[in-house]
Amino acid sequence: MNIKYIETDTDKIGVLEGNDYKINGPQEAAELLMNCQYSGTNKVIILAEQLDAAFFDLKTRIAGEILQKFSTYDGFLAIVGDFSKFSSKSLQDFIYESNKFKRINFVSSQEEAIKALSE
Repeated sequence: MNIKYIETDTDKIGVLEGNDYKINGPQEAAELLMNCQYSGTNKVIILAEQLDAAFFDLKTRIAGEILQKFSTYDGFLAIVGDFSKFSSKSLQDFIYESNKFKRINFVSSQEEAIKALSE
């Protein structure tokens, strides 16, 4: 797991780099968050490609379990990707609701991710 850190005027944000590490479920998400918290931040940016495809199938419950880990351990996550390619109404609703509450943010660029995590 390779994490780089971005320093803004007000925050430090961990960014998972590379595609050699996949988040397959809540355990990997918790490990990522704990590594970032150990380095002094509870804010994390990942790419959609770094998530197992099952995350985007809400029937698997992986998305909800990862959201629960970030909530339980006071973490904030921004997922960067193109989510318009997913036709599932329930997934689009999940993305919309997640973005409203700001714990898990679905955004289209790293700049948007930094902004969402810095608000």
